[in-house]
Amino acid sequence: MKQQNDINSVAKKVLLQEAEAIRGVADAIEQTPDFAQCVEAILALRGRVVVTGVGKSAHIAGKIVATLNSTGTPALFMHAAEAIHGDLGMIQPEDFVLAISKSGDTAEIKVLVPLLRRRGVLLAALVSNANSYLATQADYVLHAPVEREACPHNLAPTTSTTAALALGDALAVCLLEARQFSSSDFAHLHPGGTLGKKLYLKVGDLSRQNEKPRVSVEAPLKEIILEISGKRLGATAVLDPDDDSLLGIITDGDLRRMLTNFARLDDIRASDIMTPKPATIDLDDFAVEALVRMQQRNITQLIVTENEQFCGFIHLHDLLREGIV
Repeated sequence: MKQQNDINSVAKKVLLQEAEAIRGVADAIEQTPDFAQCVEAILALRGRVVVTGVGKSAHIAGKIVATLNSTGTPALFMHAAEAIHGDLGMIQPEDFVLAISKSGDTAEIKVLVPLLRRRGVLLAALVSNANSYLATQADYVLHAPVEREACPHNLAPTTSTTAALALGDALAVCLLEARQFSSSDFAHLHPGGTLGKKLYLKVGDLSRQNEKPRVSVEAPLKEIILEISGKRLGATAVLDPDDDSLLGIITDGDLRRMLTNFARLDDIRASDIMTPKPATIDLDDFAVEALVRMQQRNITQLIVTENEQFCGFIHLHDLLREGIV
């Protein structure tokens, strides 16, 4: 069993070797126009990007497909071995094929390429060997040069798959930026989970579920306490009785401070203890923005407004419940 220092040394060596390989891939992009031309060809597509590979390259292909789909480029995965047993039928004339292979000379790829050529689709080769069969047959070569795998025996695909994955990410991000794919577009494709909620959930979606504690600026202490306690949000808005405009907020903390600041409690009114010009957030703002404002002010609730009129509260617990925090 290796000692911890030895283990850490091996791990560091692997990571640095793979990082160096990615730098080499970045340099390779500068040496050929193929990458930029490939991006332009995909942007002009009427069909989909079909990504294929075999072995570990097939796993990388699946991940690249997922990234393309989630960033606005329709894509699907086709296993290179299954393609010659019927899956080739998924490819349409308007599609674009991206074939991933370190060597570019695997048996499955050599069988597949002529079949793709007969279908008349554009073909890009993501390879380490730019002189391989696949590369020489492709319309575009995405070169991911790798001198050696991180595996000490130079056998297990490690550095080569990392380089291919990184180049696939670069392709997806270039397409994303060229399409001006926005965070709103991203939200439409990722409605589930915490990420989706951060991108589409609005303040109003949460505040509408809450009570709307409110008192007049002239409200007596008993009414204030009953309103805060009854609505269970730890605060109440203070409004002008004439036009319902927002004047301030009274929180549990304000009530505690009142006990030390006032000798007599009988004559206290909301105007005496409220905090004027309270922090607010618009009903149509994203819920994640409410979290940012609460963190900046070290508070647990915000008054929600619509057209500058009071319409409720959003509480830190609302954000916790939705997994946004």
